[in-house]
Amino acid sequence: MARPRIVIIGAGFGGLSAAHGLAGAAADVTVIDRRNYHLFQPLLYQVATAGLSPAQIAQPIRSILRRAPNVNVLLDKVLGIDKERRTVTVEDREVPYDYLVVATGARHSYFGHDAWESVAPGLKNIDDAIGIRRRILMAFEHAEAATAPEQRQRFLTFVVIGAGPTGVEMAGAIAELAHVALRHDFRSINPRDARIVLVEAGPRVLPAFPEVLSEAARRSLDRLHVEVRLGTPVSQCDGEGVTIGDHRLQAATVVWAAGVMASGAAQWLGADKDGAGRVKIGPDLSLPGHPKIFVLGDTALALDGDGRPLPGVAPVAKQQGAYVARLLRARLAGLPAPPPFRYRNFGTLATIGRRAAVADFGWIKLDGTLAWLLWGLVHISFLIGFRNRLVVMLDWLWSYVTFQSGARLITGSDSQ
Repeated sequence: MARPRIVIIGAGFGGLSAAHGLAGAAADVTVIDRRNYHLFQPLLYQVATAGLSPAQIAQPIRSILRRAPNVNVLLDKVLGIDKERRTVTVEDREVPYDYLVVATGARHSYFGHDAWESVAPGLKNIDDAIGIRRRILMAFEHAEAATAPEQRQRFLTFVVIGAGPTGVEMAGAIAELAHVALRHDFRSINPRDARIVLVEAGPRVLPAFPEVLSEAARRSLDRLHVEVRLGTPVSQCDGEGVTIGDHRLQAATVVWAAGVMASGAAQWLGADKDGAGRVKIGPDLSLPGHPKIFVLGDTALALDGDGRPLPGVAPVAKQQGAYVARLLRARLAGLPAPPPFRYRNFGTLATIGRRAAVADFGWIKLDGTLAWLLWGLVHISFLIGFRNRLVVMLDWLWSYVTFQSGARLITGSDSQ
């Protein structure tokens, strides 16, 4: 008999975790991704703010899975899924499957203002990060060359929209870049005159964290001279700046961190979805009515024990990928399936700057230097590959001791 064929779409945290769990299984596994690398997204903002280089937070998928002989990697773009014929359509062929795992992640959501994307890019992949890094560094270069004070101030104004973890981390990193790393690099401007504005439509920063940690994060942002605007959404965004409520703010650099939308998997599958495009799935992460199709990570609407959606964070996707791998191994061996998926929340962390972070472990809540050290240890341990961990650790230590940011290269095209 032919070996079962398992196709995994997406090599993010969920897809890669499933592939690792199926290494050596009695099945032929194909991982399809349109990029040849796995990206550690939680540190992507560090690339965007010149703290790390892309190679330090990414690893080729083939290299990661090289010791799994039953796993094949296909670099291609998925165009659709035929549930009846059990095929995945890519650009030049169809890939048949017996079991399908969809873990295609999320994209930016501009809440109906898609025209804002060109002037307020979001942060989801390396190309995004390099483009934002170029915008930030070029803003200082343009300010150095500007002669009119109002023009110089516009170039030195940076706006981050959205005060979730990505927005808070981005705003803090831009502030440290301006106030610390670049402070001696220019002659006509003082980078410390940069104005960093963090805008949040809700009443507080880090709304998913307990209020005590939200307030601690707000104080850390204040110490970094980040202006926090709460309770008023951005009503207009263009090449000259943003409008916050009725207030117009001239700014050359705007970064979007306000919302995400699931990938197009729901459309491919013809499945029910929520307002964010996430596919509604069952307790075993399968598509209702299709027990051989599973949906993971940011693509899926999975619920916790209280009926609330699970957050779109890496630990959720990793645990879901490992669960599906165990379930499929049990089916292949003719064994009983594991109990329904249950997410184990080991804590949530966010950093605001040097020696400033917040950590929520449920039973204990931390902020300050200890939380920052924990944040660093956790993120380094999650990186794939010993070399990645070592290089990032050494780079951070060097930056900490010398106050220098080591990846301040202006690359990419003007269109990014």
